[in-house]
Amino acid sequence: MQKMQKKNIVVLTGAGISAESGLGTFRDNNGLWEKHRVEDVATPEAFERNPELVYRFYNERRKQLFSDIEPNPAHYALAKLEQALGERFLLVTQNVDNLHERAGSKRILHMHGELLSAFCCYSEKRFVLTGDIDVNSRCECCTPAQPVRPDIVWFGEMPYHMESISKALQQADVFISIGTSGNVYPAAGFVREANFYGAQTIELNLEPSENGTDFQAAEYGKAGEVVPRFVDNLIAELN
Repeated sequence: MQKMQKKNIVVLTGAGISAESGLGTFRDNNGLWEKHRVEDVATPEAFERNPELVYRFYNERRKQLFSDIEPNPAHYALAKLEQALGERFLLVTQNVDNLHERAGSKRILHMHGELLSAFCCYSEKRFVLTGDIDVNSRCECCTPAQPVRPDIVWFGEMPYHMESISKALQQADVFISIGTSGNVYPAAGFVREANFYGAQTIELNLEPSENGTDFQAAEYGKAGEVVPRFVDNLIAELN
């Protein structure tokens, strides 16, 4: 490993890091998400066709975060790395849960939205929401108040923070991907962008992702074991 002093590090996390905390991955081998077809709960067309189902689906996902789900050692390791690097660290996550924040991460961008947030269908403003929402829920930003939907980036919609993420990848010295499938774009293309700008690219995953050959280095195993060990080695280099 190269010396890490004064280097900018961008980390991308996917469903694999949350799976070890007990949250279901976005899409299993049958193309389902928590026993629902993705096309029925994660597209604008699904929301227009059956809003009650979509509201209910995300209400159930939100309630999971208030159960016995806890951050795992991988989440805490990334918070530790942020403390060591400060402004030279950025965490980009495809996950919509709050496990990174609960572990202590602060420099984080949720590119696919957040379960604990709602989205005004008229003003497109976002606001914190911890309870259920339904067809009768209304925003507080408009007069008269307008309908709201889950603050989730669905298939066919543009992910959040793309300009900031692209700028960070251009300035990154190291890009680390953790727990991602490598088949959901635009996130799956980040490694190639980082390679183009000269970053060292590393995959930490349970098994090789679909774009695993694009990474310059890799370590495989459970995130709760691989990530803390990798972070400790990085911090040792910092010191």
